[in-house]
Amino acid sequence: MGVIVPDAVERYLATLNRSHGAVLDDIARAGAQRNLPLVDAEVGALLRVLATAVSATRILEIGTATGYSGIWLAGALPPGGSLFTLEMDQDRAREARENFTRAGLADRVNVIVGDAKLLLAKVSGPFDLIFQDGDKQLYTPMLDRLVSLLRPGGLLVTDNVLWDGEVVPGFLPKPVRNEKDTRAIAEYNQRVASHPELVTAVVPLRDGVSISVKRSG
Repeated sequence: MGVIVPDAVERYLATLNRSHGAVLDDIARAGAQRNLPLVDAEVGALLRVLATAVSATRILEIGTATGYSGIWLAGALPPGGSLFTLEMDQDRAREARENFTRAGLADRVNVIVGDAKLLLAKVSGPFDLIFQDGDKQLYTPMLDRLVSLLRPGGLLVTDNVLWDGEVVPGFLPKPVRNEKDTRAIAEYNQRVASHPELVTAVVPLRDGVSISVKRSG
């Protein structure tokens, strides 16, 4: 059964979320077969809702993979809007570009290959929404830079913050996740919850999503 949300509830949510499109469905199937770290459709739908809610025109994503979450995000952009998405792996970046083209979104997506921590020093804000789904051990080291790139009222959205419940000591009798990643996520959760420039809530959807709003002033 689901560790965070029971399987029956997840199946019910899946029946409500039917507006994926053929390209997203194809990427999700291929990702599952290859065990790629893609968000689930329910998280994708949340990303699109949040991007729409803040009328996003500039979005930054950390961790492109094959473009699945990026398509959900870029699909909320108006003509002329931009998604900048950072990916370490060149092969995945190339595949992501192909998928963005298939989805008809290539004109508003920039896939940038390299180390996100280094690339962030060169990226210019402000952004309306930033989606953090890269290296878990970089969540905290990159936090202040990401906050500085957000506009006031902008959103920082972070995936995997519950880590199958392993961030809670003793929640599972035998943890299976990388211990360093688990500690890094637990540290990040504490930091983002107490960050003076953010107001944060965690949604226990799939593997946990934190949503932080940058304070105005």
